[in-house]
Amino acid sequence: MMMFLFCVAALIAGYFIYGAFVERVFGINEKRTTPAFSKQDGVDYVPMSNKKVYLVQLLNIAGVGPIFGPIMGALYGPAAMLWIVLGCIFAGAVHDYFSGMLSVRNGGASVPSLTGRYLGKNAKHFMNIFALVLLLLVGVVFVSAPAGMITNLVNEQTNTTVSMGMMVAIIFTYYVIATIVPVDKIIGRFYPFFGALLIFMSVGLIAAIAFSSEHSILAGYKFSDMFTNMNPNDLPLWPALFITIACGAISGFHATQSPLMARCLENEKNGRFVFFGAMIGEGVIALIWCAVALSFFGSMDALQAAVANGGPGNVVYSASFGLLGVFGGILAFLGVVILPITSGDTAFRSSRLILAEYFNMEQKTLKNRLLMAMPLFILGGILTQVDFGIIWRYFGFANQTTAVMMLWTASAYLLRFNKFHWITTVPAMFMTAVCITFILNNHTLGFGMGMQISTIVGIVASLLITGYVIKISKGKGDPEFDQAEEDKLIDYTESRD
Repeated sequence: MMMFLFCVAALIAGYFIYGAFVERVFGINEKRTTPAFSKQDGVDYVPMSNKKVYLVQLLNIAGVGPIFGPIMGALYGPAAMLWIVLGCIFAGAVHDYFSGMLSVRNGGASVPSLTGRYLGKNAKHFMNIFALVLLLLVGVVFVSAPAGMITNLVNEQTNTTVSMGMMVAIIFTYYVIATIVPVDKIIGRFYPFFGALLIFMSVGLIAAIAFSSEHSILAGYKFSDMFTNMNPNDLPLWPALFITIACGAISGFHATQSPLMARCLENEKNGRFVFFGAMIGEGVIALIWCAVALSFFGSMDALQAAVANGGPGNVVYSASFGLLGVFGGILAFLGVVILPITSGDTAFRSSRLILAEYFNMEQKTLKNRLLMAMPLFILGGILTQVDFGIIWRYFGFANQTTAVMMLWTASAYLLRFNKFHWITTVPAMFMTAVCITFILNNHTLGFGMGMQISTIVGIVASLLITGYVIKISKGKGDPEFDQAEEDKLIDYTESRD
């Protein structure tokens, strides 16, 4: 129990202490007009209250990642919880803050445009392709996962046979509607309630374990176990753990989602609560599910058996009904199902907006929104026919690579304006080494090279990229250039009363 409480306390402290430091380095301007007002169009640029934007941001970024990832990561033992805490504070929350606030500073621009502005045109073209591929994979994952979970729930509880294909069709139909209607009609209206339900049910699960006579939180584990690889299959912790647990620690998908709420943010002072804070909230959810996975089944072998018998979805189902009974279990399970659905629609929405930016096509008219959205749904529908396991593996690597690109973009921005860039450069270096090592070593997706040579290449490549980013960015900064040049990049410098 103390280990879990310590981790939660560390995340909360990270928000107030390190979050304030990151905000100070960035340098907010409370008088600067945000895109929600300067570009207000009633569709994508719509001012929304601080609490509403936070809850929508939390749902947008929290797909099945902060649940499935920590459950799979729990197979390594409490080391997964250590990565969630450190990754969330020093990498994920920083990544989300800069992806949101740089979008605010650049008129609500999507991540490829931000990458192009600070890293150059070649980086922009790469990011356009990579972001669209990632978002399509996310959309497919977040159709297949909830469709499978709903199908299993209905069939188990009603003794009927419901087709998963029918569930996929229903969810896709909803995605089409949610992607093209104004952001405040469905997302802004209902998602805050879903966000509150998610928080309530996550807390309910951990409370159920705390007061259970059969289970106790992290019983038998010691703080020293956070530095031990306890995987029952003897799988190496490096670099797989840092790919497996993405959304609960750091996730490139968030960089595609933060601009959605950057277009709704009323004041720059709200950025830390919305972007940094939502990531901390997701970290708490990830800790809860990691602790549930480690605590409910009693041993690593039993957890491994549960995962082998139906994947992380089976763990969610067993723990929800085992801890909360039928009624509570259904509510908790539906709370988990809501996560991928509320992230899947915003994945397609982000794809539409990235394409619209690329083709310079306004999105106020319904015809243009449909023109951008429909090809994405056709491709997504085709990809749902591919094996889910294959899609998930590619999603994990694409996700973390996108996070690397966003972190380097933030570093280039900070270097350009002579600000303390190490807050983004250090996590960028670490995640670059992770991604390169993973793709070189992995036998299924990558090149199948040995771990030692893969790690050496990953570290050397990370150092070379660091030098390159510093070289192309640092020379542009000088004391007089700083604020004046930044103001020129902003097309909405008029102040609001």
